[in-house]
Amino acid sequence: MSGEAREDGLPAAPLDLSGALRASVGDLFRLPRLDRRGIVALTGLVLLAWLTTSLYRVQPDEKGVVLRFGQWVATTEPGLHVHLPYPIETVLLPKVTQINQMQLGVGSTAALNDAQSGRARQMLTGDENIVEADGAVFWKIRDPGQFLFKVDNPELAVRIAAEGALRDVISRTPIQAAMSNKRQQIADETQALLQRLLDDDQAGVEITQVQLQRVEPPLAVIDAFNDVQRARADQERARNEAEAYANDILPRARGDAERIRQEAEAYKVQVVNLAQGDADAFVPLLRSYEAARDVTARRLYMDSVDELLKKSSKVIVDASGRSVSSIVPYLPMSEITPSAPALAPPPPAAAK
Repeated sequence: MSGEAREDGLPAAPLDLSGALRASVGDLFRLPRLDRRGIVALTGLVLLAWLTTSLYRVQPDEKGVVLRFGQWVATTEPGLHVHLPYPIETVLLPKVTQINQMQLGVGSTAALNDAQSGRARQMLTGDENIVEADGAVFWKIRDPGQFLFKVDNPELAVRIAAEGALRDVISRTPIQAAMSNKRQQIADETQALLQRLLDDDQAGVEITQVQLQRVEPPLAVIDAFNDVQRARADQERARNEAEAYANDILPRARGDAERIRQEAEAYKVQVVNLAQGDADAFVPLLRSYEAARDVTARRLYMDSVDELLKKSSKVIVDASGRSVSSIVPYLPMSEITPSAPALAPPPPAAAK
């Protein structure tokens, strides 16, 4: 580009824009000239800034994982710590108190259609029935070093292990128990088995809780399953009624049998005791008879007559006998009950 004409009539020199631009940029980035003290001070500042990269703080909900050239060498607790400056050592700070939640039977099948999702949730029970089960797993990081470096994709490992543990436990449980009274037991056994699997893999994960949310038969057979359950309920009701009737009849029959047995035992004891008493009473009588037959026979006769006359209301005495000539007839006036007076006939009616 040409400049304007000078006053003396000669053409002006061309304007060099690129040179002017380079000169201005050079002036902008030109370092100041430093003496020896300045160089030492600048070096000290750079060294101090580099050393500050060795300080790090671990928060209360974190743990520090120290890496030396990318290799895990130490795990530090919450607080202020020092490591070798960057890039020799670096620190990762995973949160170890945060509770993570994972859905089983939902998130893992979200990309599938309804039929495929249902088949993915289906599990075989201990009595060879099929159910669909959903649950939730709550976990946190227990060992951050193992969590970061021992297992590739720890969250996927937890999901796969949880689904396998749940299938294992349900495969040993009948369908009726899995749907009713053993849901909590299934969740506890799944948590214990899942924790063992993760510990064997050194995943560095702690399972805090397993919740079993839904256990149902597949939608295609749920109506037939409900019919079967109603039939089983009717069967159980009939069995309970029969057992209640048996529990009512059998104790009463056993009670009657025991009462009859005790009455027979009491009658046996009574008869045996009476017979023994009669036998014991007969022995002295026999000895008396052997010692004095006539006197004993006479006494026995008189005792028998006395017992017989006590029960008789009339006594006939034969006055012609020798031994009874002095007997005075006795009339028991006190025992004679007067007869009731006859009722007087009604007076005749007056003639009109």
